[in-house]
Amino acid sequence: MKRQRHTPEQVIRKLRVAEQMLSEGKTIGEAAKALEVSEQTLHRWRNQYGGMKAEDVKRLKELKRENAQLKRLVADKELEVLAYKEISAGNF
Repeated sequence: MKRQRHTPEQVIRKLRVAEQMLSEGKTIGEAAKALEVSEQTLHRWRNQYGGMKAEDVKRLKELKRENAQLKRLVADKELEVLAYKEISAGNF
């Protein structure tokens, strides 16, 4: 069986359904089965996306992408600085 990846928006939607099922008195196992995910996945999603809304998840994804880009820029600058130090010391 091919493993399915859920988008953050899908995860939020499924978590809302799971919370509704739990408030109706169903167990976590029953809710997970109805959503076609494992209990462990449901617990992990609740920890990761707990009280978030879809907009919050989109913003989080955007911030992670931006952070990765900034880290690459800093790493490139550090390499330039090290190269300039090597050249100025005459060890090339």
